Amino acid sequence: MATSVANPLALRVLTIEDDPITAEEIAAELSAHGFSVEIVSDGTIGLDKACKGNYNAITLDRMLPGLDGLSIVTRLRAAGINTPVLMISALSDVDERVRGLRAGGDDYLTKPFATDEMSARLEVLLRRRQTPALVVTLQVADLSMNLMERSVRRGELTLELKTTEFRLLEYMMRNSDQVLTRSMIFEAVWNYHFDPYTNLIEVHMARLRKKINLPELTPLIHTVRGSGYLLGVR
Repeated sequence: MATSVANPLALRVLTIEDDPITAEEIAAELSAHGFSVEIVSDGTIGLDKACKGNYNAITLDRMLPGLDGLSIVTRLRAAGINTPVLMISALSDVDERVRGLRAGGDDYLTKPFATDEMSARLEVLLRRRQTPALVVTLQVADLSMNLMERSVRRGELTLELKTTEFRLLEYMMRNSDQVLTRSMIFEAVWNYHFDPYTNLIEVHMARLRKKINLPELTPLIHTVRGSGYLLGVR
């Protein structure tokens, strides 16, 4: 069975874990750090998804029904799939860790573990294994966003954004100089079917505009009357 914590703008993580409590703890922690998480509880299904899906990283339990974690990572590497893999296991012997790493795992974490350590290890793996295809920084004029560090700057000024504000700005930066309708923004950022009566967009856009359109700087967020919003220099 597969479930997901969806965020279409985030880095995608496949969590292959058959213990539902552990899986949900992993998903909650990674989602809080801005990742989009898909959970699979069966090893055979997990391997299939890992081979076909465009994931930025994988958390992989060692003991699984269908196909064990060691076999999964071995087959991934044999197939030339180099997605970073954080192996997670109750097997804490040094020999087991060595087997997991030699099979192709990038890091090995033993249960029980602190979820913040797990997310930190995963972030380190992503920094180590950056590829040209992985966009890390977005830039519009003097506004820059680092997707790995979850940081935003205007020139030399660091901006403090809340999670939803960050997702909203990321979507606008990925689509800079384009008019984005309320429907497009709502469905991309909130991942729900658009409700024409909601004022969520206006509320968050007003807060974001105050942080981005500083008095001494060129405005970057613009309202396009009757159409939506645009991020860019006008």
